[in-house]
Amino acid sequence: MNTINICCYVVFIIFNITVQIKSQICEKKPQYSECSTNSACGCFCVIGAHNDAGICGFRWLACSRLVLCNSSNNLCSQPNTTCVQHPECNDLPVCYPVTMTDQSICPPMKNKTNLEWKQNGITMAGGNGPGKELNQLNRPRGILVDEKKNIFIADSNNHRIVEWKYNAKEGQITAGGNGAGNQMDQLNYPSVVIVDQQNQSIIIADNRNRRVIQWVNQTQQILIHNIDCYAGGNGKGDQLNQFSSSTSIFVDEDQSVYVSDSDNNRVVKWRKDAKEGTVVAGGNGYGENLNQLSEPARVIIDYLGQIYVVDHGNDRVMRWCEGKEEGEIVVGGNGQGNQSNQFFLPMGLSFDDERNLYVADHYNHRIQKFEIIL
Repeated sequence: MNTINICCYVVFIIFNITVQIKSQICEKKPQYSECSTNSACGCFCVIGAHNDAGICGFRWLACSRLVLCNSSNNLCSQPNTTCVQHPECNDLPVCYPVTMTDQSICPPMKNKTNLEWKQNGITMAGGNGPGKELNQLNRPRGILVDEKKNIFIADSNNHRIVEWKYNAKEGQITAGGNGAGNQMDQLNYPSVVIVDQQNQSIIIADNRNRRVIQWVNQTQQILIHNIDCYAGGNGKGDQLNQFSSSTSIFVDEDQSVYVSDSDNNRVVKWRKDAKEGTVVAGGNGYGENLNQLSEPARVIIDYLGQIYVVDHGNDRVMRWCEGKEEGEIVVGGNGQGNQSNQFFLPMGLSFDDERNLYVADHYNHRIQKFEIIL
């Protein structure tokens, strides 16, 4: 999954600096974009850096303290400075003190644990009633938001995958759309979509066809077929080595597997090579209390190990921390409906690289975006 920023220890030899600083690199971020829990910090574009890298630094240093970089080679003669763009001070590159980029001044965003989102969503796709026109969706399930904020949608009851470009008024069909069926150019109630950026392919969980299929442009390849999903291997049930109906899985960097055990109203974590799982969310019966889930759908684990669950039957998205007795409502939970702060049996969940949250609002036939509160 995406992270907000990459935190590094950097010896600034490449920036003609002789000291070691604990700083944060901004990768492909616009000038002055947010990079820290300190709102006075922003990204500075570093002159000559590889891959347009920048550095997170304190923005409000007095301009009178800054001198221009050497015009012939964009280097700085002053010790412990680096050459950056700082148009608020000068149209020409200036030498900036690296002490103003230390993480003691500009702590990384990842230290911000209790993220919050605006409670009224913005419709980014669909929202025009159920249908098969390009500005419509019909019971969307799985979604994925790529680095350009394009939304890939498993438009389940239209048996297709739709890509909705950022701020577009309608989508474009990238897979399926030829009616329900089991031919290579057809899908049958697709439920999950993954984009492989490396080879520009789309990987789809083709639900009713019990297969995983890859689409590259208009060429298809079945990766897995004749799937029956019974995790645990001990039959259906509610014991810790069993599941009843698994609707979503997520694998973290430690290869632990998180499963939405829908009919048991819980999320279970299976560590690598474990013989049984641990309940990390819900597990207290069907209900709407903060220690309960009702038919959980999509589950995602963030870089802090926090568990985000689409609580399908309660029309809300919840966040749980492993070991806690109850979770907290992130968005929704305002009754079932079609208002901007409501859902109608949501299914899918995704984040963009700015940590905005997107929800597939299943029976409202729309994708809702909830903006992060900075």
